[in-house]
Amino acid sequence: MRYRVLGGTGMEVSVHCLGAMMFGFVGNKDHDDCARIIHAALDQGINFVDTADMYSTGESEEIVGKALKGRRDDVVLATKVHFPLGEGRNRSGNSRRWIVQEVEESLRRLDTEWIDLYQVHRPDHRTDVEETLSVLEDLVRAGKIRAFGCSTFPADEIVEAYHVAERRGLMRFRSEQPPYSLLARGVETTVLPVCQRLGMGVLTWSPLASGFLTGRYRQGEAVDLSRGRAALTPGRFDPAAAGNDAKFAAVERLVEVAEEVGCSLPELAVAFCAAHPAVTSVIIGPRTMEQLESLVKGASVTLDDAVLDRIDEIVPPGTDLYQVDGAWKPQVLVDAGLRRRPLSERAAG
Repeated sequence: MRYRVLGGTGMEVSVHCLGAMMFGFVGNKDHDDCARIIHAALDQGINFVDTADMYSTGESEEIVGKALKGRRDDVVLATKVHFPLGEGRNRSGNSRRWIVQEVEESLRRLDTEWIDLYQVHRPDHRTDVEETLSVLEDLVRAGKIRAFGCSTFPADEIVEAYHVAERRGLMRFRSEQPPYSLLARGVETTVLPVCQRLGMGVLTWSPLASGFLTGRYRQGEAVDLSRGRAALTPGRFDPAAAGNDAKFAAVERLVEVAEEVGCSLPELAVAFCAAHPAVTSVIIGPRTMEQLESLVKGASVTLDDAVLDRIDEIVPPGTDLYQVDGAWKPQVLVDAGLRRRPLSERAAG
């Protein structure tokens, strides 16, 4: 297992990060089995574990907390805050009120006295980023967290947060967690270069393109849309759906590359993400022990320039062959009123 320093935090983390999104009722419901997977990952050199308060509505954090008993000091533990939990207003977002409340809940569920990396899961247009940075700095000074970062922020939001921190003398985001895979390379255009320039660590998510790069979905083969990831987002895996032909075609060519390298398609996918100079760690999110073993093998795969050139020919740099589920959309694209002048002004124009 290789290790890299996470941004400017001084913390050394494994190039593979164990993602815990599939631990709990949305994935593996067996807590003991999840603990065995976590222990196996640690035994193989992974020292970086990432979860979130909203994964299985807190159940993932509870599973991770129980599994790390007796091994907490050896693990760099990351979790996230932002998404709604429970009914009622003010139970989501990046406000001081919610972050102060929810960090205590995460500490309780994780059964730990501190969180190594506390991440803002998505931007929040309702909250001034100065307020968010201010409360996160307070949590560092209180010893509840060691460092903080952001997740799935566009490049302009990352830059804005950096300049606000500079102007106000606040601590800044030390990491970003973007979606990145062989089929979703959009972050190569601005997000990854910005993180490099600002000295931020990067831990990427969805290296298998939400399951499309597992090797189970092949061109010309029937797809069971009632099982696994295909059941959650059938439109993404349906060969008849518009736009999917490009993904299936790319997968066939990528399988050929993997065979020439002498690895599986998932191993190639993980190794590709880890090869980018901006990337510190690649999050792998196994649901079973078998999936963990198949993904960890990618830690020993090194891709030379010739292989990376071939990948660039198949999926050009900066290209997204699909819209990543869960990726943040700017509010101006969600709220039509933000991009339309009042009718009275349009009529007078």
